[in-house]
Amino acid sequence: MSQSAPSRDTATLGGGCFWCLEAVFELVRGVDKVVSGYAGGSASSPTYRQVCTGSTGHAEVIQVTFDPSIVSYRDILNVFFSSHDPTTLNSQGPDHGTQYRSVIYYNSPEQERSARETIAQLNAEHIWDEPIVTEVGPLKAFYPAEGYHQGYYRGDPEQPYCQVMIAPKVAKFRKQFTSLLRNE
Repeated sequence: MSQSAPSRDTATLGGGCFWCLEAVFELVRGVDKVVSGYAGGSASSPTYRQVCTGSTGHAEVIQVTFDPSIVSYRDILNVFFSSHDPTTLNSQGPDHGTQYRSVIYYNSPEQERSARETIAQLNAEHIWDEPIVTEVGPLKAFYPAEGYHQGYYRGDPEQPYCQVMIAPKVAKFRKQFTSLLRNE
């Protein structure tokens, strides 16, 4: 009798700088892999330089591979929404431009439904003073970012951007989502 491979799912999310989201999602129990990259634009295989100009239409995103028997897609969305400001259009902190938009790219009708329901619920709860502007759309293509972007915070936590922008998001996640924290 053969055993089937464990089921995995992916979530593709953009919430400003991909380094920030990547650092948080690497701590989530049930997450196997987090890859920084680009999605939502018109160019094939864009580079960081191209995406930074805003001319390709891509957003900086992460693609999260996770085990849904350990962490649900809804949990992934809750971590996502708590890890950035989903009410600012094309802007997160010091980063401005369409490449920093808040976006969820779904890969199934179930993911689309969960994303839209979560946004409606969060808006109804008035967690933020302004309504959520997070885009929801189908994932057409994902392009991994260059190697030096992968594991950026993990590899250089003392870098000033990491200390000022990423470390507080990681600390907030650790405090807010203790039940989802990976055993380290």
